[in-house]
Amino acid sequence: MQHISGAWQRTARGAGLLSADGTTVPTIFAEMSALAASTGAVNLGQGFPDEDGPAPVLDAARKAIADGVNQYAPGRGFPDLLAAVAEHQKRFYGIDLDPAREVLITVGATEALASTLLALIDGPDEEVVVFEPYYDSYAACVALAGAKLVPVPLRWPDFQPDLEQLAEAVTDRTRVILVNDPHNPTGTVFSREVLDEVVRLAHRHDAIIVTDEVYEHLVFDGPHVPIATLPGAAERTLTISSAGKTFSLTGWKTGWVTGPADLVTAVLAVKQYLTYVGGSPFQPAIATGLRLPDEFFASVASEMAAKAALLGTGLRAAGFDVSTPAGSYFTVVDAAPLGATDADAFCRELPERAGVVGIPLTAFVTPAHRQEYATLVRFAACKRVEVLADAAERLAGISRA
Repeated sequence: MQHISGAWQRTARGAGLLSADGTTVPTIFAEMSALAASTGAVNLGQGFPDEDGPAPVLDAARKAIADGVNQYAPGRGFPDLLAAVAEHQKRFYGIDLDPAREVLITVGATEALASTLLALIDGPDEEVVVFEPYYDSYAACVALAGAKLVPVPLRWPDFQPDLEQLAEAVTDRTRVILVNDPHNPTGTVFSREVLDEVVRLAHRHDAIIVTDEVYEHLVFDGPHVPIATLPGAAERTLTISSAGKTFSLTGWKTGWVTGPADLVTAVLAVKQYLTYVGGSPFQPAIATGLRLPDEFFASVASEMAAKAALLGTGLRAAGFDVSTPAGSYFTVVDAAPLGATDADAFCRELPERAGVVGIPLTAFVTPAHRQEYATLVRFAACKRVEVLADAAERLAGISRA
């Protein structure tokens, strides 16, 4: 037992889950959200909306509860949601899937990512290539799976990777190339050239592509392009998405994995021992959501683009340099013009200084690379228009101070 505990603690420290003294390390999101609550600041840190999702989806969940859909779902998910996910992929992207074999319902995208990495990684000699900055669970899941995280930097202000650096990062040791597009935390959408290079390198080095596409319906200019639609990609790509961001229902934690049947089955083999299944009445409700008309999905993107533009205007007026996002919930700024030298310290002072909470981009990078992102801050635009306007007015006080 001592040996198991020690091994777990070493792995957890490597994942950033435990401090040197063995105490739990809170995520930056929990820490900054608590700071917002204690100071009364506008929370533009954590990426959750402050409005409920569409009424037909909420009504479908209530109906499911009333109709007795309250026990365990089947391990892969209810057949109607499996079918709805397959229909969605066909409708928007032309991807043909067998819902019984090539779709798996998960407890949000984060569980899908954890299950996928644990299923695919065989040992410490394998590597997972990610684009940095990255969603913080990536590093934790890779460490818990026992592999090595290999980051490829995304540079201010457009946050597109250098293709030569990408090619150097992907080797025969690479088991997975993990792509988040549209990208959290930077708000970038990768160019077709980048996506093509990912596919080329995956073939060259026999790697599996895992895509995190939770912001797929939040691309501001043009349609989202899943990697699985590119020539030669489908047979080695697992696509992950969820309902939370599209339908403003992050608390429902309903996601999915799609791709080749053998890879999806491998993910299921792990997933069944993590959560087994998620909340049953949410599954028929999300099936309803995925079948909403095209106008709904178009409005999701246009409304978020308008909110991002409003937030960007306020941030520029406050004196930040702003990277204009191409998608997602997020806008990244450089706080150096406001005198910041350390985004972490700047964000901890911001609630008292301006009544607004943001997240330092250094929370999304490996410790060795913190200096390269030292003055960058992420703000979330997924709030009501009046909240964003209030935040912009509060931030304007910085430039007047």
